[in-house]
Amino acid sequence: MNFCFPSFHASQTSIPVMDFIRRLINAVQYHLYTAILFTWTDYKTVFFPITVFACATAPACSCSNLLWCCVWVWFHQLMCNVSNQVCGRKEDKINHPWRPFPSGRVSESQALVIRWATVAFCISLSSIYEPELVYTTLDLVAVTFVHDELGGGDNVIGKALCTAAAYVCFEFGATTIISVMDFVSVTAVIISGVLVFTAVHAQDFPDVEGDKTVGRMTFPIYAPELSRFFTLFTSIAWSVFLSWFWKVGPISTTLFTGFGIYVGLRYYFWQTLEADRRSYLTFNVWLMVAHVLPLHARTSVLAF
Repeated sequence: MNFCFPSFHASQTSIPVMDFIRRLINAVQYHLYTAILFTWTDYKTVFFPITVFACATAPACSCSNLLWCCVWVWFHQLMCNVSNQVCGRKEDKINHPWRPFPSGRVSESQALVIRWATVAFCISLSSIYEPELVYTTLDLVAVTFVHDELGGGDNVIGKALCTAAAYVCFEFGATTIISVMDFVSVTAVIISGVLVFTAVHAQDFPDVEGDKTVGRMTFPIYAPELSRFFTLFTSIAWSVFLSWFWKVGPISTTLFTGFGIYVGLRYYFWQTLEADRRSYLTFNVWLMVAHVLPLHARTSVLAF
């Protein structure tokens, strides 16, 4: 007995459908990778320190709120990165040629659309979670506009003020999402803003050549030796002050202060481009640890 099994062949209509799905997947991958390129250099400076800070300073934390916090911080980071890179394409050709604009991944005609589309999306995102967060987003948009569009980031004091204000916006928004703001968290945000104001120039050492190209006056360009000594001084002074203010234990104080001394010495004695890049990475680890210290005020976890 012969059995005849039906043969299945892709219909003519299924081929365009599969082709559409394939193109859709490729497009999603392409744009996702573009978004990662926009944000890549600031995971260590924004995303992780801000998220850690929010978890450490908030009175309580839940998994759902933490997830919302991560989403909120990442999209607001993307908004700031796009704005900064739209206005800094000439600099990025030297310092970061792999970024979407200098590499030709995103055209100039698309740049402004993406710039303001991210603003609209972040405002919508904040309004969905909590209407009061919209004010935080608008504050961050204003600070970013002053820094990038009005030239606020083209001089030493202006850049320090804008960056400190941006960190305060990020930290206030992220901590508000994690939990309500109380005395400890508000105090931590204020201290963090002052810390960033006095230490933000640490990120400028590896970018000296690109900053010179666009005429940006940063602390390392204005005063090469003084800026390195100031970094050494502030990393030690902040380590001692933060350990004292948050009343951490003697061993924790010694370890954190020792780490701060190491960061400062790296900047002062190792002055090559590669050394400055590694020093900045080390600085961001130190900054993240500094953002954890307020946790001791709630849990006494660093009492040793």
